[in-house]
Amino acid sequence: MLKYIVIHPADNVAVALQPLEEGESITCGSTDVKVREQVPAGHKVSLAHIAAGQDVIKYGNPIGHATETIEPGRWVNERMLRTNLKGISDYRYQPVPVLCPPPDRLRTFSGYARRNGEVGIRNELWIIPTVGCVNGVAERLARMLEKETRAEGIDGIRAYTHNYGCSQLGDDHEHTRRILRDMVLHPNAGGVLIVGLGCENNQPDAFRALLGDYDTERIRFMVCQHEEDEMESGMTILRDLYARMVEDRRTEVPMGKLRVGLKCGGSDGFSGITANPLLGCFSDYLVAQGGTTVLTEVPEMFGAETLLMARCKDEKVFRKTVSLINDFKNYFISHGQPVFENPSPGNKAGGISTLEEKSLGCTQKSGTTAVCDVLEYGETLSSPGLNLLSAPGNDLVASTALAASGCHIVLFTTGRGTPFGTFVPTVKISSHTGLAGKKSNWIDFNAGTLLEGEPMPTVLERFTSFVLDVASGRQTLNEENGYHEIAIFKSGVTL
Repeated sequence: MLKYIVIHPADNVAVALQPLEEGESITCGSTDVKVREQVPAGHKVSLAHIAAGQDVIKYGNPIGHATETIEPGRWVNERMLRTNLKGISDYRYQPVPVLCPPPDRLRTFSGYARRNGEVGIRNELWIIPTVGCVNGVAERLARMLEKETRAEGIDGIRAYTHNYGCSQLGDDHEHTRRILRDMVLHPNAGGVLIVGLGCENNQPDAFRALLGDYDTERIRFMVCQHEEDEMESGMTILRDLYARMVEDRRTEVPMGKLRVGLKCGGSDGFSGITANPLLGCFSDYLVAQGGTTVLTEVPEMFGAETLLMARCKDEKVFRKTVSLINDFKNYFISHGQPVFENPSPGNKAGGISTLEEKSLGCTQKSGTTAVCDVLEYGETLSSPGLNLLSAPGNDLVASTALAASGCHIVLFTTGRGTPFGTFVPTVKISSHTGLAGKKSNWIDFNAGTLLEGEPMPTVLERFTSFVLDVASGRQTLNEENGYHEIAIFKSGVTL
């Protein structure tokens, strides 16, 4: 296994793939650089003299500037590096050629064809409260039906509780309504019971209107204040939904029907070398099949946004991307916060020093294809190909937003590990083998083999087969562990 890697010829730092000891030599071109101090794995070591104020280059791009003189062989970390990011920026559309080669072969998976033409990868029965006041009712109903049926013949029974639906105003209220609407209409649900209280802001009748034209046989309502015994009424509805769902069967459908969210959390210095590039290659592969991928976590695009803007398919999509970025910067500024207060303590411990460095690694999940569309928070997919979605960096909120946009699966890369799963299968991909071994109960796929000599095409083929297996019914570890949660974006007051 290599001990270090220089990602781009223009870089003035290398990344330690294993701990580097003082006195070791690393080679940069025709020059040998002697390591001056111990450098942890995943962290950066300088390859050249970097003057104070000079840019530090990684991935071929600046990741900030040095705050002091950095001699060759030094450990480069957040203590000697500062961001170049500022507030709102002006951008110019400067497109670059983007290729999308045809697929080597058309592939399929086994999914559930829905009456409205959608395809699901799970046939689950969901209980969704309109307001947090009935969370207990929803959870109790789920337990009762699970005990009665053991979910035989379907893929699971879930109650998705949340804290909202009342005492909210403006955007917060609409965010709650839109995310819940998107969940109700998601094709991974073969049946949905919407449980209301009756006096909440998110009125059941108004929410029903928000759904538009929906399948009344598979989506049902119950308002608890209108029922003499809400448990008895709820179970009657659930039994009917369950009886319909057990008749559903998987059929072979094209891979191009698949919609996948691209996500990272607890990133480290390896994420931008292994797991994120793997997702980028997978995104290109799926798009070539006619499928759809979605990249979110807008604050983690800051510093790499121009690379995405250059790949926008036309000026209209470019303008939407500019709004996506600057609107989120304005959100930070309006709350008196800097736009660059990132990475997290875990990111820094793993070798990421600035937001630019984090963003340049994170955006590799998008691959190389054109950006086809940009979605607002709570908006659902309408364009195949690579999409951008407005959502924050918070893992729970961002994963929920990806699923709500219509994604069947969320692919979640990590260098630190996390057990979290949202309301669709949430695949955890480790950036290094050590994490995969330590947290085998969390990690579904190990991308760390890329550091050990396994070629990217081989890893991509294994990973693609794994994702298609998940789409065809193979459970992810979050599903096996019963980790299913949602989180809704909130920014305003609570009444």
